[in-house]
Order: sequence, then structure tokens, then C-alpha cells
Amino acid sequence: MRAICVDDEPLVLQLVVSLCKELPQLTDVKGFGSAAEALEYLERQSVDLAILDIDMPEMNGIELAMKIKEKQPDAAILFLTGYTQYALDAFSVHASGYLLKPINREKLASEVTYAMREHPRKAMGHITAKTFGEFDLFVDGKAVPFSRAKAKELLAFLIDRQGGSVTRTTVFAALWEDACYDRSKQKYLDVVIRSLRDTLASHGADEILVVQKGTLRVRPELLDCDLYRLVKGDADAINSYRGEYMNAYSWASISESWVERKIRNQ
Repeated sequence: MRAICVDDEPLVLQLVVSLCKELPQLTDVKGFGSAAEALEYLERQSVDLAILDIDMPEMNGIELAMKIKEKQPDAAILFLTGYTQYALDAFSVHASGYLLKPINREKLASEVTYAMREHPRKAMGHITAKTFGEFDLFVDGKAVPFSRAKAKELLAFLIDRQGGSVTRTTVFAALWEDACYDRSKQKYLDVVIRSLRDTLASHGADEILVVQKGTLRVRPELLDCDLYRLVKGDADAINSYRGEYMNAYSWASISESWVERKIRNQ
């Protein structure tokens, strides 16, 4: 979930941004000291949540919220202020919450959680993985192109593992089946991993991938994935399954059988 914080008081802004970065729901947080800076950022980047000070010079938080809603109607708005008299105006622009200064982590966490419930599709949809049928990855609704087919397959395999760590040898055995894992293949796997990391980074999605010494995994909590929703019993995900799972990859047949058993047992 991507968030911006806007406050003309530098110390308050620093505190709010710091607290936001401690919340696991927020994966990307930017702070701005003026409405103009925030609006310039929003011209090139979508956000899920905006935390706005109300009492600001030149353009107050209420006016800024209206402009944000014009540009990005699905963005959730949380207002931050030291004055209770702004509450009525705040909710007139359909704000998701209203925080009084001084702010604390517990109250902020509560309001952010509520905002995510109010905007579930937007909050979860920044990075989306489609596994039913052909595999594809989307960032903010746009399909991510991969320069190497094996890099795309590697990501698909890690998503299939639902966050579990896999070794490099396991990855190689799945993606190259009966090929010998010799020195040259190890180097080629390095190239594929680097290509995947570069592709994700260029689309602002590199946070989903964890590469540690000898192992790789994805962070499922940062992905809106049809498979993951089906596992949790989501009716829409179950109904969207048409008997095909990651068609391009032979290793996916085991998971496909598991998905079908899961659906039969619902």
C-alpha cells in the first residue's frame, strides 16, 4: 500500500512518515511539506492513502483532498490536525479518518487499518499476480513485461510456493527439469535472478522479492493474487477459476491438482 503524508510542519511530517514506515500495511511512504509538492508527485504516481494536515498555508488539507479525489478517486484520505472544528468539513470530502495531534502509533495503525477495509481493492491491488490460466504480473493495473521468459517463470514459481523459501537448486530443477546444474548453469541462473530483480525494480515492485544467501521467496502479504485469495476461501476467486493454472509451466500441474481438490472440498 503506497501512502503520502503532507504537513507544513517539518518535525510533525518527519514523525508521521516515521510512524507510517513502521506499519506493515504501508510498503511505500513519501512525505511532502506542501500541497503543491504532493500534487506534482501525484501527476506521475498513484497512491492508496493520503494523510493530510488540514491547517496549511496556500492550500489547506480539505482543498488538497478534493484535488486528490479528482485525480485518484479511489485514494483513501486521513486528516491530521490539532483542531476539532474541522471535523465536519473533513468528512464532507468522504475522508476515511480524522486524527488529532499529537499523533501516536496505535491510533495511526487503527485508522490505517480502517482505511484499508474501506478501500480493499485499491489497498491490495498495487501489485497483482494472475495465476489462473496464463501467469501475468500487474503493477497499478498495467502488465509487467519481462525481458527474459525464465525470469517471468522464476517469479511464477516463487508465487506458487506462497512465500516459502526455495533453494537455488530447487529453482533450477523446476525451471530446467532434467538439465545438469553445472557451473555454466549456475551462472545463467544468476543472470535470470538479476534480470527478475531489475524488472521488478523498474516497475516499483522489487519489495515483493526476497533474495537471501542461497534462497529466494516472495512476500505474499504484498501481493493481490487469485491463488492466495482462493486459499483463504474468497468466493470471487473460487468462482473465477476455470480449471487452468499457470498453463505455460509443467511444474504447475501439481498445484493445479491441489487447487481443484481445494475447490471440491469447499
